[in-house]
Amino acid sequence: MPQPLQPLSPQLIDDLVFAALEEDGAFDDVTTRALVQPDQWGHGYFIAKDDGVIAGLPIAAAAMTAIDEDVSFDTLVEDGFRVAPGEQLVEVEGPLVAILACERVALNYLQRLSGIASLTRAYVAAVAHTKARILDTRKTTPGLRHLERYAVRAGGGYNHRLNLSAGVLIKDNHIAAARLRGLDDLEAVVTQARNEAPHTLRIEIEVTSVEELREALAGRPDIILLDNMGIDAMRQCVEITDGHALLEASGGISLDTVRAIAETGVDFVSVGRLTHSAPAMDISLEIGAT
Repeated sequence: MPQPLQPLSPQLIDDLVFAALEEDGAFDDVTTRALVQPDQWGHGYFIAKDDGVIAGLPIAAAAMTAIDEDVSFDTLVEDGFRVAPGEQLVEVEGPLVAILACERVALNYLQRLSGIASLTRAYVAAVAHTKARILDTRKTTPGLRHLERYAVRAGGGYNHRLNLSAGVLIKDNHIAAARLRGLDDLEAVVTQARNEAPHTLRIEIEVTSVEELREALAGRPDIILLDNMGIDAMRQCVEITDGHALLEASGGISLDTVRAIAETGVDFVSVGRLTHSAPAMDISLEIGAT
């Protein structure tokens, strides 16, 4: 992994797990209560059914042990590790009532986050021969942004700004609104943002053409986002910018196109589908009595 994984906040994990268990009715699992004795003990394994990269073990552990602390959750791999189909990921043991009640929530988190990490790793591998970093976006599941961005890091990617307060990113609708108040060119838009925003924040602006890039460069932004540009236009933008601003490519970037985009010389490639369209990794819990 290219960067160390910073742990998730324990309070965040506790809050999300409790809400998810409440939503799933885990504290009143009528099926399990009808069929399983209160003192019945169980043992089993989380098993990968797909090839992929694991992410979400800390929150899966919190989910599995939330109802009964006697449940043990012993990890056999770590977040960020690539696994093969059939590989055992976690060994669980404890009161079967609690294990069965928490199983779905733990798996949902682990499958979702591992899917994001796996897709991210594929993008990272595709551009490994270039200087470009793969970034996520704010296109995350409401309430799960911290988890999903953790999964991107587990896959070897990097995080863009966390939220709207974490950086200035001037997009097309901001530019349209600025024009309504008389800021007629991108140089003026960048200058206005720099004058009004906290001095500790970098200024990024979105452009859609080489002409707009030239206009924006006059305002000396820190980063320029190249939105839905073709390969030739991106190469031209890299040449014109000549290191005077960082360049980020964005807009409908797939695994089929990311390599060529990174090879233009851009610094970053942001990919919304890492979090909004990653397929869940197939993982199951196979249990048996002890």
